[in-house]
Amino acid sequence: MPTSTIVLLILLLTTTTTPVISAAIPGLDSFLTHQSHLDPKSTNDPFPSLPSSIKKSLVSSSSASLSIPSLISELLSLSLPIPLHIRLVGPTFSFSSSSLLTSFLQSTVTSSNFHLISSSHSSHFLSIHHSLDLDVSLASSALSSSLTAAVSSALSSTPSSLRSPLLSIPYSTVDPIISRHFDSEKTDESVYIYILNLGHTSRQPYAYSYTRSESSAGYTNCLGTLWTGKKRYLWIDLGAGPVDYGPALSGDGLLPRGEFHPLAALHGRPKSEKALLAELASLIYSAYQVLVVPPLRIPVHFEPTLTVQLIHIHASESKDFLGLDWNEIEKTFRNEANDGGLLFGNQSLEFKRYSVKYEECSICSFAVSRSVNSYTSRFLFDNYTLIVSEYLDSKRLHQILSDSAEEFKRVAGLLEEEFDSGALPVYVFDLDYNNILLLDRYHQSVAFKDMVIAIRTKTAQTVSDYSCNGRHVFTHTRELERPLVGSILQSMWGVSPTHLLWSPTHNSTLVDYTWSVGQTPFGPFSEIASLSFVQKDAARRNFILTSLNYSITSAIDVLESVDAHGGDRNLLKRNQHVEFRQRWHLFRYKLDKAVSSLSHFDFEMAFYYLRSSDHDLYAIHNLVYTASQEIEASLVCFKDPPFPWASLSFSAVGFLALSYVYAKRDKIFRNKRKQF
Repeated sequence: MPTSTIVLLILLLTTTTTPVISAAIPGLDSFLTHQSHLDPKSTNDPFPSLPSSIKKSLVSSSSASLSIPSLISELLSLSLPIPLHIRLVGPTFSFSSSSLLTSFLQSTVTSSNFHLISSSHSSHFLSIHHSLDLDVSLASSALSSSLTAAVSSALSSTPSSLRSPLLSIPYSTVDPIISRHFDSEKTDESVYIYILNLGHTSRQPYAYSYTRSESSAGYTNCLGTLWTGKKRYLWIDLGAGPVDYGPALSGDGLLPRGEFHPLAALHGRPKSEKALLAELASLIYSAYQVLVVPPLRIPVHFEPTLTVQLIHIHASESKDFLGLDWNEIEKTFRNEANDGGLLFGNQSLEFKRYSVKYEECSICSFAVSRSVNSYTSRFLFDNYTLIVSEYLDSKRLHQILSDSAEEFKRVAGLLEEEFDSGALPVYVFDLDYNNILLLDRYHQSVAFKDMVIAIRTKTAQTVSDYSCNGRHVFTHTRELERPLVGSILQSMWGVSPTHLLWSPTHNSTLVDYTWSVGQTPFGPFSEIASLSFVQKDAARRNFILTSLNYSITSAIDVLESVDAHGGDRNLLKRNQHVEFRQRWHLFRYKLDKAVSSLSHFDFEMAFYYLRSSDHDLYAIHNLVYTASQEIEASLVCFKDPPFPWASLSFSAVGFLALSYVYAKRDKIFRNKRKQF
């Protein structure tokens, strides 16, 4: 058989087994697009306005019953393709590098579910998958030359540091060049990762600084080798470093110094091109998991108005707002919202401020006193000495504030209507203590699903349990703006910190500080409160993923109900059955369009299709519920079966016959006995 004939048969079989919804329905796409302009919030159900021709197209041509298992399987196989472009920058990459790196990544990255970190839910998996749509190519030599010249110029003008073995050059040396190249690609529907291997040699190792401050005896400027932009790009300089940051003595998430981490792949012993690209594949896969498709911290549901209630519980009469500038915190979110990030078009963000005196708030002092715990630490002075320190148990403090919410509202003067479902209270305890008092020993601010708790005392700074490039990291305990921005992102938008990742292999949350430097409000190594594309995309994506997961699970529930009643043909009457099929195919079409829009980072259209699909899902539930009620009512009206006279008479005759034979057995069998 000719090859062309075989291909034709395969295509024919594929098209005949494709569900109806995957086929293009003439006029449906333009109709829904027009409806999105008329009703962007999808307040009204567009189904009654559908032309009759489209409604006919939505009904399957097959008269057979719907296969419930196949419909459920189709729902659970929904996958979100993520476009990711890798650009290899530098003369050391060969023409075969892109194909070899592609093969490594394709064998490493497989389709996986979106994950949920929250421990209050039994399942850490969402119903929707994500898959990698990969493009790897070599960058132009012009880009490599520009970056090499810029880095070389910065290195030649930077004096050596007595406090660090690394030369510190600003990240702005490289970032504007990368940003211009990203703009020249003229696409905002993909994520770009630039891998820099410029091949130049430096008289001293170097790394990038993210602030203008230099390290001193009481301050550590944590240098790194990467940067995440406000636009959808990330760049990594393999020639910079090696750097190390993480827990100083013990703990998870350490980025070690040396060649044992992919960021330091070029340092240490020389590697072959294949070994180097294998290290890069591991590094890109980690960036994909943490930055491109990060897990949800908590599930978040859409609210038209998001309200942040900043509640300042202060001890002294004169308030000290140094390090606690409410205007800066609000400005961080306002700027991102005005630039098209964080919020949907029909959402609003409000900030309300309240002031509570600690001396006049009995529930406040009770909550703090009940939450104080202590721990001991060993320090080597002339000999080993045990020092007792105090900390606040955030979970106990959260429990007391939750249980005493009514009392706190009365004391703080909060109105009942101000505590609606879209409001997030942020409790800041500004205590008149002279000792260090942190939450759970390490944190200035802790996020819960229903509130944020932060604390500071009179002590200005302390040495943390983290180190960066051989130096201890100092925690400035009175500066709360950046920790509060990160906590609000977690509680309000479900954004996961850049050092947390859910691992289905370990069935636990992993800690990795690789991506916790640079532009991120999370972790102890960054001092920047502004948001990158990672946080801005995750904020809106989390709303859509939560809604999409609910739609899928709710649709599966109604399908299982149909299957339990014997299938759609047995359950639904003719008119109901026609509308059920129309609604179902329209629901699936909108889900596919929502996933497609989300893949192109068109969050507004994805949100519209999901809100519009809710009308169809509600109608399907209503049809199935009404039909099931009618079936249960008709079962009560069945007549009793007729009395079985025929079988009873036959049994009686048989019984009498057997009784007669038994009574006359001597006469019947007498002649038989005489013969013997």
